Amino acid sequence: MPLHNTEELKAGPTSELESSLHDPAQETYQFPDSAQDPQTVYQTIHDQLVLDGNSQQNLATFCTTWIEPEVERLMTESADKNMIDKDEYPQTAAIEERCVHMLADLWNSPEAATTIGCSTTGSSEAAMLGGLALKWNWRKRQRASSKSTASPNLIMGPVQVCWHKFCRYFDVEIREVPMEGNRLLLTPEEVVKRCDDNTIGVIVTLGVTFTLQFEPVKEISDALDELQARTGLNIPIHVDGASGAFLAPFVEPTLPWDFRLPRVKSINASGHKFGLAPLGVGWALWREKHDLPEELIFDVNYLGGNMPTFALNFSRPGGEIICQYYNFLRLGKEGYREIQSECYALGRYLAEEIATLGPFKIIYDGHGGIPGLCWELKDPVASPFTLYDFADRLRERGWLVPAYSMPPNREDLVIQRILIRHGFTRDMAHALLEEMRSTLDYLTQHPPELTLATVESTSHDHSGR
Repeated sequence: MPLHNTEELKAGPTSELESSLHDPAQETYQFPDSAQDPQTVYQTIHDQLVLDGNSQQNLATFCTTWIEPEVERLMTESADKNMIDKDEYPQTAAIEERCVHMLADLWNSPEAATTIGCSTTGSSEAAMLGGLALKWNWRKRQRASSKSTASPNLIMGPVQVCWHKFCRYFDVEIREVPMEGNRLLLTPEEVVKRCDDNTIGVIVTLGVTFTLQFEPVKEISDALDELQARTGLNIPIHVDGASGAFLAPFVEPTLPWDFRLPRVKSINASGHKFGLAPLGVGWALWREKHDLPEELIFDVNYLGGNMPTFALNFSRPGGEIICQYYNFLRLGKEGYREIQSECYALGRYLAEEIATLGPFKIIYDGHGGIPGLCWELKDPVASPFTLYDFADRLRERGWLVPAYSMPPNREDLVIQRILIRHGFTRDMAHALLEEMRSTLDYLTQHPPELTLATVESTSHDHSGR
């Protein structure tokens, strides 16, 4: 979670709108002494939340921003359910177990009815659990061969920050393949040249955060098969399917990325992204039961019954899992396919239209990745504005369309990205395009005075997140 500095929060309103809605007497950073009327407190907080952005216009987030009324009702009815307390809430525990096996079936586990998996607070926690299993299994292999366990490493391409956290928190060397030229994804060649006895696994991302593209899981698996045949190194794959694991099964069912590949030992996914569940649920699954080391599973009995658990968190809400199950039953493969296909169609439509605006070069057009698109300026040097300027101007109109520089070694490349999620409509796409045309006209006629270097030196976050 983000860290907060109270002094920064005290800076106060930055616009007339905020000034009119903020009442400093109602804001406090000190714990109050006395109780207050519930309706008064509710209205105070309600009024402050008016200043938050419209989530439907937030094209930066991967997360669910629209849910059905039935999901809202289930969330309300489940507000008191603690997911970890399986003895007190056995039906909620049974629903979690069903979801695990439904996902194992969806992701083609050879042991779908008996394999192991768990829910988490999101795909970041699920990724860390997958990484821990890789490390423990590697350590077992090393000890069985009387080899050192002192220097584990993990190979990956451009990844979400959770993998940087995993490597730092759990003392694993990160071997992150940098972007080079037009290569913006992990490739088999780059993976193989970094493998050695201390490699605990390879992280392949099904939907890269920066460009939205799927990395080639099958090709990397084949390359590792060849490496094993040549050297004896048996290196497993973990698929970070935070977004793609709820997309590929429905829109590209023949794409081999999941447990159909024996080298794929575990998968993490985010239920609150393209799984369409409310915020706060992820999933970690293993291909076969033995792929999750027993040493990582804890048995606790102080909540009323004996319960195995593998998680970084303990107590957490059960409502999101219940609502994930609702989505599985409500939509099925057909419903998910229909929703995701429409999202892809809108992303591709926007890519075609934005390409005609003039100054933009499309990098990803909605084919072979997540629903959405991203682009760069055709000629950044000659352009009278930067993509940061473009993002800022759109944000003034309520649209959050992030602009950001790429990871090493392509920090020189600045791109802008749009995510298309359930709830984003064709009418909204037309409104966005009109706003983009208007913004282009404005920035062309009124070039910003700040240079890119000046903009980057400020503390403003252009990503809109």
